[in-house]
Amino acid sequence: MKTMLKVLNAIAITAAAATPALSADLKVTFAKSNGRMLLPENASCIATGSDKSAPGPNKSLGVSWSKGPEGTRSYAVTMVDPDVPTDFSLFNKADKTIPKDFKRMEFVHWVLVDIPASRTSLAEGTDGDGPSSGGLPLERTAYGRRGQNGAGGGNLRNGPHGGYMGACPPWNDERIHSYHVTVYALDVDQLKLPDLFTRADLIAAAKGHILASGSQELFYTLNAKAEK
Repeated sequence: MKTMLKVLNAIAITAAAATPALSADLKVTFAKSNGRMLLPENASCIATGSDKSAPGPNKSLGVSWSKGPEGTRSYAVTMVDPDVPTDFSLFNKADKTIPKDFKRMEFVHWVLVDIPASRTSLAEGTDGDGPSSGGLPLERTAYGRRGQNGAGGGNLRNGPHGGYMGACPPWNDERIHSYHVTVYALDVDQLKLPDLFTRADLIAAAKGHILASGSQELFYTLNAKAEK
């Protein structure tokens, strides 16, 4: 038995030595926030006294991240709200309240890939600065290539809709929504993606190319009585 344990220990030590140490997660920070709350200027909807909500400034978040490990050739950024109620018919109805424990799903607010390795920040308003019913073109820019956000869906049925789309939770929702911003350090300059791609496409294309990642969240609500 002792001999077997020695053999197993030796195998484990050899395997550990052969496996490169994983890089620490990237540290993601925001240029501005109210504690852990997303600011109204970075939202696509803001609270009002009478109409419950109105179009917001929709400035893309100012975000920065620590430098990726050796071999990093590009970055990708996504922003996702996992707290969206699954029944859209309940949204913003004066005679209805969406319970905190109502069934939820994800909504993608931002997808940006092929960010140059020399860049470790995006200034506020870089990928969206003002309300836009059609979003921004799904094109390559100097700071990265835009993917489809949730407003466009996963295909062209609703039209291409790229760039940052700020927070806009239902004002009758009892849950405070969370917004997860994730940065990926990748070992390729450009991911192999179709002309129109979603966050799911990004994750699939990045498989095997992610050297490190980091995530940070902010919260936002239009309901003063909402809870996390």
